[in-house]
Amino acid sequence: MSDENINPEGTNSKDLSGDDSLQSSPHNGRDSSVPDNGTYGTSDNSFGDSVPDGPEKMVDQGIHVEVSENKEIKNKSLSMNPNPYPQKKKYRWMPYLLVVLALVTVILVSLAVISSNFGVGRSLGSSEKVAVIYIQGTILTGNVPEGLGYATSEEITESIHKAAADSGVKAIVLRINSPGGSPAAAQEIVEEINRVQAKGIPVVVSMGDLAASAAYYISAPTDYIIANPSTNTGSIGVIWVFQNMSASYNQTGVNYYVAKSGEMKDMGSTWRGLTDEEKEYADSMVMESYENFVTEVSEGRHMSKSEVKALADGRIYTGTRAKELGLVDSLGNLYDAIDKAAELGGISGEPKVEYMNKASLSKLLLGSDSGESNETAEQFVSYFEESPYGKLLA
Repeated sequence: MSDENINPEGTNSKDLSGDDSLQSSPHNGRDSSVPDNGTYGTSDNSFGDSVPDGPEKMVDQGIHVEVSENKEIKNKSLSMNPNPYPQKKKYRWMPYLLVVLALVTVILVSLAVISSNFGVGRSLGSSEKVAVIYIQGTILTGNVPEGLGYATSEEITESIHKAAADSGVKAIVLRINSPGGSPAAAQEIVEEINRVQAKGIPVVVSMGDLAASAAYYISAPTDYIIANPSTNTGSIGVIWVFQNMSASYNQTGVNYYVAKSGEMKDMGSTWRGLTDEEKEYADSMVMESYENFVTEVSEGRHMSKSEVKALADGRIYTGTRAKELGLVDSLGNLYDAIDKAAELGGISGEPKVEYMNKASLSKLLLGSDSGESNETAEQFVSYFEESPYGKLLA
């Protein structure tokens, strides 16, 4: 090898010429930006049968291959998945499903409530029925909506009348939770009980927490009485309450002038107390109602009046004690009373139960603890609670 072909540092001259050619290549000086169509260079840079002549075309070819491969992968990906964001449509049906489920739930709950109100669930195939009538709250006459804590004689007698008019009803159960109330209201209910008994329909009482005074008044003439061991019952008697607020009126400077046609016309008014004559008259009225009460218990429980009066001093008895004294027949719950009613009504097998006035959602809402409901109740019963003649209670 000649010395002229070797540089002073021992480097091959061909290598130097190659480096020089790269440095002097037009590619290093020209704009290498990518055109809009995504290709690089001209058609001379595309692949063909010929081999690239020099470094310039080799570099262009490498860039073109890389871009072409990226475009090919991207095109394949798009062809396999035309929708780049399929997950956004995946759960679009969920809101509709939730709405359908909510509607189905409402329908099922409504059917359950309706079925419960009509007594569905106990022997659907039986046409012989036991009617259950609830008596809850203070008993009085008047047109008071249900669910306000009062049991009106109008509502109770209507329920008894409807039950008796149903040819499928063979017996009636009165489910009682009441502290008592008006003797007149109790008498109206007793009269309706006597009518259905005359048609051959037995009436059974199921006592809950409390069935005292007028509530026991309406229980006495029924065919059978069932109480819980801890039921409070009895309180056989009559009371008439008067309120004297004259001392308070004198302190506040309130004066009354009363023009009246008779001495007793303002008897029981809050602005004065009772005279001795009025007290004697009030006692006589109480004893008259008391005698009616004793007579009803005596006839209904098949006891002598003296036996009843020995128990009728107004005291409360537990269900257990009342059974020992003959005021109730046996101990048990509502379904024991239903079974007994079915037995007395001649129903074979388990009877169908029809609830005549069972509480519904609307009644519960109306009878809630809201101030509006309490105010409504006071308006309906103000004639009774605020009577200027006092309150005669049984």
